[in-house]
Amino acid sequence: MRHTRRSFFQWTAGAALLAAGRSWGALAADAAQAVGAGLTEVDLYFVAEATRRSVPRVVRSEDQWRQQLTPQQYHVTRQQGTERAYTGRYADHHEHGVYRCVGCGTDLFHSDTKFESGTGWPSFYRPVAEGNVGTHVDRAWGMVRTEVHCARCEAHLGHIFPDGPPPTGLRYCINSASLEFAPLVAGKEETHG
Repeated sequence: MRHTRRSFFQWTAGAALLAAGRSWGALAADAAQAVGAGLTEVDLYFVAEATRRSVPRVVRSEDQWRQQLTPQQYHVTRQQGTERAYTGRYADHHEHGVYRCVGCGTDLFHSDTKFESGTGWPSFYRPVAEGNVGTHVDRAWGMVRTEVHCARCEAHLGHIFPDGPPPTGLRYCINSASLEFAPLVAGKEETHG
């Protein structure tokens, strides 16, 4: 049964890529081209240091990701999965700090930008810095959405919707499984880069 379910999900992922006009080979070629073009570093903002600097991209094999992440984290971040609404540990979380990528520790969202959206997923109106997250068009499941991912390790985080509060009007709808939380000492951080 498990093999059948895995085959189904692999087939579904492949079908989604083909529907989006992409193939596994094209994605691999894009990754190789990025490395070949010298795109091995990314410029990130670090909240606790209130600085921006270049750091190496994080590239791991699927086996390495499976060893590092829990099955749920792997499913969400590496297979573009979604956790069920209201089940994530950060959906109703209100401590002061920074939400980081579970895959590489990149600072992604500050607690000051978190808001209650009523959707069952952690929601933020902006990342700590635009360069810390990346986006692309997601055409899976018969919808056109904007996927958001970690700029350093390409972990799938969630999606962006145009129904958030001011000042951006955006809602970054993020899976708890893609995040880890780091508390901040008051007065030791700057909110945005």
